[in-house]
Amino acid sequence: MLSPEPSSHRYVLVTEGLSLTALSAAERALGRTPPWIGRLMALRNLVVRPFRLKTGLEPAVLPHGRIGIFPLISQISGKVVLGMDDRHLDFRVVVDVRDLGMGRQEVAASTIVKTHNWLGRTYLAIIMPFHRIIVPVMLAQILAK
Repeated sequence: MLSPEPSSHRYVLVTEGLSLTALSAAERALGRTPPWIGRLMALRNLVVRPFRLKTGLEPAVLPHGRIGIFPLISQISGKVVLGMDDRHLDFRVVVDVRDLGMGRQEVAASTIVKTHNWLGRTYLAIIMPFHRIIVPVMLAQILAK
């Protein structure tokens, strides 16, 4: 059987005068959740409970910790990878920072999702319209501090 291609999206923000690292950018973008997004996540967690899907709130032992609800997978110069693997899909959020010169930086948030089965494909189809709104809002929080 062929494996489905991962689905990915990339969102970009240009900052000026912030001198961000990838970790600080990820913390600013994902470390706090606006209340309306928190309510959507609570609803999501309630709906997926019967399917035994992970919520990101499990007390798993994480070698690198977490940023907001996202487990930190790895961190290298200019890039932070967060995400989780579950039985229906695996997802990653990659936050990278690139210097543009003259105090400007490009901060990008890329999301990559690989579905494993019909549940993952259905879940992804349902959440994608919300995802396209939520990720840019979270990324814009970088400029709010």
